[in-house]
Amino acid sequence: MTITQTIEIPADRRITLEVPLEISTNKVVLTFAPARTIEKSKMTAEEEKELFKLHAEELNREALDVLSYQVPLWDDEEA
Repeated sequence: MTITQTIEIPADRRITLEVPLEISTNKVVLTFAPARTIEKSKMTAEEEKELFKLHAEELNREALDVLSYQVPLWDDEEA
């Protein structure tokens, strides 16, 4: 697919491109192509469970560390 778009760059803005000397200093057409996206294969539920099991100890340790920084949001004792 080819998309053609003409833009006007305001005088107070600059775009600097380094181009080979072989490129004409006259009007030039630049072509940009979208970057390819890499599709990740999705894990099955079983694969995801195995991954959690593999890292369960580390995940639990991190969760306990995070919980240790929490403070009560209110006092359960009635005044």
